[in-house]
This record gives sequence, C-alpha cells and structure tokens, in this order.
Amino acid sequence: MKKLVFTIAIILSAISFYQCSIYQTLTNLSRLQFKVGEVNSFQINGIDISNKSSINDFNPNDVLKLTTMFTQGKLPVSFVLNVDAKNPNDGTGGYPRTDATLKSFKWRLFLDDKETIAGDIDAPVTVPGTGEVTKIPLRINIDLLQFFKDQGFEKVINLALTLGGKNGTTSKITLYAQPTVSTQIGNITYPGELKIIDTQFTN
Repeated sequence: MKKLVFTIAIILSAISFYQCSIYQTLTNLSRLQFKVGEVNSFQINGIDISNKSSINDFNPNDVLKLTTMFTQGKLPVSFVLNVDAKNPNDGTGGYPRTDATLKSFKWRLFLDDKETIAGDIDAPVTVPGTGEVTKIPLRINIDLLQFFKDQGFEKVINLALTLGGKNGTTSKITLYAQPTVSTQIGNITYPGELKIIDTQFTN
C-alpha cells in the first residue's frame, strides 16, 4: 500500500511539474515581441536606390532600363526587410532566463495596404532572453507590376523610393506572421497570425 501511495505521489508530482512547465513555456512565448524594422539593399532591376530620393536622381541609362522593363510588364525589386524581435524573458520576472529559437516565421507581405508575396525565414533565428533587439532578415524578391500594374511608371517608382530610397520609410509595410518556436516541450506554432507594423512592438 505504501508503495502504491508513493508511486501515485510521484506521478502526481510529475504531472504537476509538466503542467507548470507548459504554463511557463506558454507565458514565455506570449512575451515575445515583433516590429517592422529597417529596409536594406533595395534594388529596382539591379539598380541600387538607397541614395536616391526622386526619379530625377536616376541617370539616363537607368531610366531607359526601367522604362523598358516597365513597358514589358515587369519591374523586379529586391530588398532585405528586417523584423525587430525582442525576448524579455531575461530571468527577472520570476522565471529563469529563456532564449527563443524561431524554427519558422511564415509571413505575408502587404505593401501600401495591398497583399503581395509570402515566405518564411531562410534558417532558424535565436532571440536571446536579454530584452535587446534581434534582427530577423527577410529576403524579399517581388515584381511590383504584378501587384501595382494599374499604376503609372512614375507612381510605381515613387512607391519603391518610399520603401527603400534615401528618405525611405517602412510606414507602407505591414507584415502578418505566424512564428513557430522551439521549446523544451517541442515546437509550438502560434495559433494565429501576428500583425506586425513599424510603430510599435506586437506580441
């Protein structure tokens, strides 16, 4: 009888520990934060626009290349969109410090309120439990005319300059993402997408 009671006590303790572990893991996950960061290496048809603020900053050869591509119904752009991630699980909230490893970060990209392409991270990214910002680079390759073909040449170029030019801003970028995080109880995928913008952190 004593052995049975002892065995039951061990099982109940294990269940209690496991439940606490799940609760702690889910709490830590809920505290991860994301924000749209900066745009780097923006190119239109291979032309770097990071030092350009208007269409007048393009030389004649570049304008010819771009107008030729535009008349062919194409305007490929590439850039790196950095997502800022913060993990505040630094050990000061009653739980031990916990790093978070993103195994997947499936995203959908909206430009100027229009849904465009979707993708995922190239490799796992670890967000240390320090409360400091970690950059998650998303490599974007997109044909702007596929989504903005109803707009004129100058308007599409200005959109690109707004995103990645000399005075570029990320205010026209919205990201919807569904992270999958590696934990001690296995990989956990968020139940829904997070809306990520540039003005504040989202969790």
